[in-house]
Amino acid sequence: MEKKNFGEFKLHPIMINVIDKLHFEKPTDIQTEVIPAILKGKSVIGQSHTGSGKTHAYLLPLLNQIDVEKRSVQFVITAPTRELATQIHDEVKKIVKFAGKEQQWISKLLVGGTDKQKMMEKLKQPPHIVVGTPGRILDLVKEEAISIYSATSFVIDEADLMLDLGFINDVDQLLVRSNKNVQLLVFSATIPQRLEHFFKKYLENPIHVKIDDQLSPETMEHHLIDTKHRKEADIIVDISKVINPYLAIIFTNGKEKANELAESLLEKGLDVGLIHGGLSPRERKRALKDIQNLRFQYIVATDLASRGIDIKGVSHVINAQLPKEEDFYVHRVGRTARAGMEGTAISLYNESDIKIISKLEQKGLSFTFFDIRKGEWIEMKSWNERNLRAKTDVNLDKEAWKRVKKTKKVKPGYKKRMKQQQETIKKRLTKNTKNKK
Repeated sequence: MEKKNFGEFKLHPIMINVIDKLHFEKPTDIQTEVIPAILKGKSVIGQSHTGSGKTHAYLLPLLNQIDVEKRSVQFVITAPTRELATQIHDEVKKIVKFAGKEQQWISKLLVGGTDKQKMMEKLKQPPHIVVGTPGRILDLVKEEAISIYSATSFVIDEADLMLDLGFINDVDQLLVRSNKNVQLLVFSATIPQRLEHFFKKYLENPIHVKIDDQLSPETMEHHLIDTKHRKEADIIVDISKVINPYLAIIFTNGKEKANELAESLLEKGLDVGLIHGGLSPRERKRALKDIQNLRFQYIVATDLASRGIDIKGVSHVINAQLPKEEDFYVHRVGRTARAGMEGTAISLYNESDIKIISKLEQKGLSFTFFDIRKGEWIEMKSWNERNLRAKTDVNLDKEAWKRVKKTKKVKPGYKKRMKQQQETIKKRLTKNTKNKK
């Protein structure tokens, strides 16, 4: 794909100035495809992985079209978690700041965990841009604190996560209350079948942009460590002595696992934070603030952090358990090696994980197999090399038994003598095999 300049999109000079202040040099692949379509008023399904620049793929063309003369909601941007909504709103505020006070662009963040009455007071003067979680926006629409019927564009960010977390019904209710001609912009890393039914209901001939990103950046290394029945916490402590990360996210499969692992690592002396969907809003807010203030060197997290939260400065990702699906592996490791920086993903695995490792290898991902001994990385043979060796041993066993002379008369000790004969033949076959190589 040929890289364009932002100037080729015919954006307003104010927006070109904003882009310069954001230090964006060239549009990313998703931005190159999506920005012209949004500017033409087309509905879009944008599919790309975490870190591909999709937030600005819709923010730049939308804010480019704000009409300050109209004091009504012009754009609605929905996200599945309050953290993600807050991050998007922070980017909106940055653009508004760089555009200058004279533009008078007004945005509001509508998420749970905040004083609803105060929020309703602030909405007496409608903003141009609404960013928030579907549940809180719907709540305020039902209370008639805000109307979204005037919105010309409606964004559903991380649509597959919206579906997984059960918020797609709230989005549905918001769209029922929107203008039927609203421009719908849907962004998602994956498109599950249930989302396709949703799209058919609201989208007529949308432009579908799918960016086949690399599975991971070239600057990232992927290490695998066989647990060999050891405790995950013990292995992670060994890893910590070797890597000394700037910031490492340790992923687990589920909240209970996260709680257990965080507790074990704290007992072993690691500086660990914890983030998952089971924390109360106040706990999550405090945890994120501590993470942003670099209070922790390690964060134990569930997949919420791989999609719904942007944690900056991650040098290492450690999978205490590998996920069951390839996409989740890609989302997790996408937390590091961003913007051309280097990164390392270290995954603990056992025999049950061979299937996903094999699938990722088939898609072109390259793993290096390691263990840690006496505070050093030791390169190991890969799982398929070991399997091949095991199969070869089994085949040689069978072939050697075939060549053992069977005696017609059974005498005492015949089993022992036959086994010795089989071992001798197997050694000879093994030697021949090596010589052929």
